[in-house]
Amino acid sequence: MFRPKKEKKERVKLSKDSVQKAKRIFKYLKPYRGVFIIGWIFLFLSSSAGLFFPYLLGQLLGGKQTATPVVGQTDTSMLENLSFDNINTVALMLLVLFILQSVFSFFRIVLFTKVTENTMRDIRKDAFSKLIYMPMNFFNKNKVGELTSRLSSDITLVQDTLRTTIAEFVRQIIIILGSIVFLVIVSWKLSLIMLATVPVMAVIAVLFGRFIRKLSKQAQEATASSNTIIEENMMGITNVKTFTNELFVMAKYRKTIEDIRKLNIKSGNWRGVFVSFIIMCLFGAIVFIIWQGLHMTLGPDPSLNSRDFFSFVMFTVFMGASIGSVPDLYASLQKAIGATEHLMELINESTEKEIYLGKNKPDIKGKVSFEEVKFHYPERPDVEVLKGMSFEVDSGGKIALVGASGAGKSTIASLLLRFYEPTSGNYTVDNVNVKDVDIEYLRDQMAFVPQEVILFSGTIRENIAFGNPEATDEEIDSAAKKANAYNFIKEFPEGFETEVGDRGIQLSGGQKQRVAIARAILKDPTILILDEATSALDAESERLVQEALDNLMENRTSFIIAHRLSTIRKADNILVMDKGQIVEQGKHDELMQIKDGVYANLNELQVN
Repeated sequence: MFRPKKEKKERVKLSKDSVQKAKRIFKYLKPYRGVFIIGWIFLFLSSSAGLFFPYLLGQLLGGKQTATPVVGQTDTSMLENLSFDNINTVALMLLVLFILQSVFSFFRIVLFTKVTENTMRDIRKDAFSKLIYMPMNFFNKNKVGELTSRLSSDITLVQDTLRTTIAEFVRQIIIILGSIVFLVIVSWKLSLIMLATVPVMAVIAVLFGRFIRKLSKQAQEATASSNTIIEENMMGITNVKTFTNELFVMAKYRKTIEDIRKLNIKSGNWRGVFVSFIIMCLFGAIVFIIWQGLHMTLGPDPSLNSRDFFSFVMFTVFMGASIGSVPDLYASLQKAIGATEHLMELINESTEKEIYLGKNKPDIKGKVSFEEVKFHYPERPDVEVLKGMSFEVDSGGKIALVGASGAGKSTIASLLLRFYEPTSGNYTVDNVNVKDVDIEYLRDQMAFVPQEVILFSGTIRENIAFGNPEATDEEIDSAAKKANAYNFIKEFPEGFETEVGDRGIQLSGGQKQRVAIARAILKDPTILILDEATSALDAESERLVQEALDNLMENRTSFIIAHRLSTIRKADNILVMDKGQIVEQGKHDELMQIKDGVYANLNELQVN
C-alpha cells in the first residue's frame, strides 16, 4: 500500500526489496536505452580521459629528467631541468585532452538530459494518471497536500539522480579505480603507503563532517521551534494576556533558546576539532606522502624520477577528492532509490478502472433503488454509517434527504457516485446493479453540486465548460443564463474571460454556486445530486441559486440533501434520516401532520 514518506526520515536504508521495487523504473528507461547506452559510453570516455590529466600535469611540472642524481648531490632547480620541447609536447597533449574531454562531456550531459527528461515525462504522466483514477478511500488515507509535496520532491530527486548524480558517482568510482592503477604502475611502494593513509583520512573527514552537519541541523530545528513560539504567542497575544500566562510562555521560550545555545556551543566545539583534524591529519597525511616520495626521488638509492613523483602527487590529490565526494553521492543514490520505490508503489496501485470491473452501458432513464444498503467507511469498520437503507425514486423524481449532521445524507451521495461500494445490499439504476455498469459511463450520467464549490484556476468560461469541454460558446452562454449567472458575469470587465483565482477566490459564494450550477446544466445529466447547495448563502443569493436549481432539476432525477427545509417543500418524497436509518418519509404536508415527528420538529426549530 502506498504511503507518503515523512519528511523527517531523510536517511534511506537499502534493502533487497526496496532495490527490486526501484528497478521497475527501468521499464521507463527501456524505450530510450539506445541513447542511454551511448551516454554511458561518453561518460566512460570522459572519465577515462580525465585520468590522463593528473599524469600529464605531473610530467609537465616534473620537467625533463637529465640524469640520475649522484649520492649526496641535491637536485637542480625545476626551471633548470625543464625542457621546452617537453613542455610544448605535454602542453599540446593537455590541449588535445581538454578538447576530447569537453566533447565527451558535452555529449554525455546532452544525452543523459534527453533520456532523463523523456523518462520523467512518462513517469509524471503515469503518476498523475494513477492519482486521478485512484478510489476516494486512497485520498482518505493520504493527505493531498502531503501527497503532492512528496511526489514533487520524489520526482525531482529521481530526475537529478538520472541526470547527474548517478553519472557523477560512476565517474568518481572510475577516477578512484583508475588512479589506483596509475599509482601502482608509477610506484607500488609509495601507492601502498598512500592507500594506507589518505583514503582513511578522507573517509574519517567525511564522517566527521556529517556529524557536524547533524548538530547544525538540530540547532536549526531548535531555532525554528523558538520562532514558532514567538509567532504563535504574538498572534495569540489576547489569549496570553487573558489567561495571564506571560511567565509560562517566557519559561517555554527560555528553555528553547537555552537548547539552541547548548547545541551551537557543542557544534562549535566539534567544528574546532574538525578543523584541527583537517590541518593535522588530512594535510599531514598528504605531506607525509610527499615526504616519502621525495626520499624515493632524491634519496641515495632513487627509485622514482621527479616527473613520476609529480604525477603521483596529482593522482593522490584527485583520488582523495573523489573519495571525499563518494559518500555524499552514495547517500543521494540511497535517497533516489527510496524515492523511486515510492513512485513505483504509487504507479502500481490499483485504480478505479482496475477495481470497478463493470462493462455494461445501459440506457439510463434515472430510476434509482437502494435495497437494504449498509455501509461503513473502510478506515472505520466499527462504525456503521448506513444501517439497511431502502428507498426508490422514479425517473425524473425529486427525493430529498434531511436529518441532523452525521445521519448519513452525504454518504448516500458518495454511494450514488460510486466513490465507495456498499458493505452489503444492492444499489441499482433502472433495475441494473451498478456493479455491472461501467463506472465512467455511470458518472457521465450524473452531476454533483456540493455545498463547498471548488472552482479551478482559470476563466469563468473554462470553469463552466468543465461540465462539457466540447461545448460551444452559445451553449455556455445558455447554461449561464439558466443558472442565473449570465448577468453578474457580464458585469465583469472581461466577462466570461474573467479569472476566478485560486479555488474561485475572486467570486462570492453565490456566484461560485451559480457557476457550478451552470457547469451541471452544461453536462445535461440524467441524475442530479445537490448537497446543501444553498445552506451558506444570504437571502438574495439563495433566491437566485434556488431559482437556478429549479431550472436544473427539470426533467431530471434529483437527490436534494437539504439543511434548510424551505428548499425541499416541492420534493416528491422526503426521507428523514437519523443515525443511518430512515425514520420518516413522505411529502412535506404529510410529514408535518405527524405529531411530535422528527421533520415537524426540525421545521419548527427553523421557523422559530
